[in-house]
Amino acid sequence: MQFAKIGSKTTYHKCIKELHHWKYIVYEPSHNPFHGSKIKMFNFGTSDGQVLYPNPNNNGTSNGQAVVSINKPLQTIKNNTNETKLDQPKNQNEVISFFKKERWPALEAKKFFNHYQGIGWRVGGKTKIVDWKATARNWMLKAEELKAVKTEVEVSQQMDNLKTSTHKNYHEPL
Repeated sequence: MQFAKIGSKTTYHKCIKELHHWKYIVYEPSHNPFHGSKIKMFNFGTSDGQVLYPNPNNNGTSNGQAVVSINKPLQTIKNNTNETKLDQPKNQNEVISFFKKERWPALEAKKFFNHYQGIGWRVGGKTKIVDWKATARNWMLKAEELKAVKTEVEVSQQMDNLKTSTHKNYHEPL
C-alpha cells in the first residue's frame, strides 16, 4: 500500500474492487481475518488473448500499457437498489385512504400530499423519498408535537404575569 501511495484500507479495497470490475484482476475476498484474499493477475503481454493462469515462474512486468476509460464507474449493488426502490403515492386518494386507515385527519393527508407534491417528493430538497408511508408517519408525529407546543404557547399567553385584564380601562390611572 505504501508503494502505491494508498493510505487507508478503504481506498485499497475500493481500488481492488475496481480492478476486478474492469477485469484486470480476479479478486476473491476471503471474509476471514486469518486467511488472505486471493488475487489472480493477468499477463498483459503482446499476444492476442489473455492468459488466466500465467506461468508462476514468470514474475516480470509487461512492457505494454493498460488503458482504462476514466468515465467507467464502478456499479455496486447499493447503487442499483436505490433506483428501483423509490416510492411515491399514485394520487391524493391513496394518501387519504392511508391516513384514514391510520385514523388520522384527512386534512393532514391533503397537507402532506400537497407539500411533498410541490417539492417533488424529496426530503430536504435533495434526497428522493424512498418510503412515503414512513414519511407520512413522521409527518403525523411532527404534527402532534406542533399541536402540543401550540397549546402550551396559547396557555402561557392567556396567563399574564402582571395580572392585567384583557379589557383595559385607559381612563383609570396606573
